[in-house]
Amino acid sequence: MLVLITYDINTETSLGRKRLRQVARQCVNYGQRVQNSVFECVLDATKCRELQHKLEQIIDKDKDSLRFYYLGNNYKGKVVHIGTKESFDVEDTLII
Repeated sequence: MLVLITYDINTETSLGRKRLRQVARQCVNYGQRVQNSVFECVLDATKCRELQHKLEQIIDKDKDSLRFYYLGNNYKGKVVHIGTKESFDVEDTLII
């Protein structure tokens, strides 16, 4: 299923900037960045829970926020892209 993950991390302190880097690093491991704090991840239920748990361990729940949007398996008709930075289909054939 396609999961859209967004986050807002308070970066007023060096600890906040560290949390921001850690959250981004985890999200890169599971999907592709489509905007600064937005990732598209194709995950099964187990991987989704795993990532959510990892991110919850990183953030400060009093200062930061995470959002998970579950778009499901039939997401291709639900996503409209306009402008630059066209994304690639993570489920398509990869040629190296």
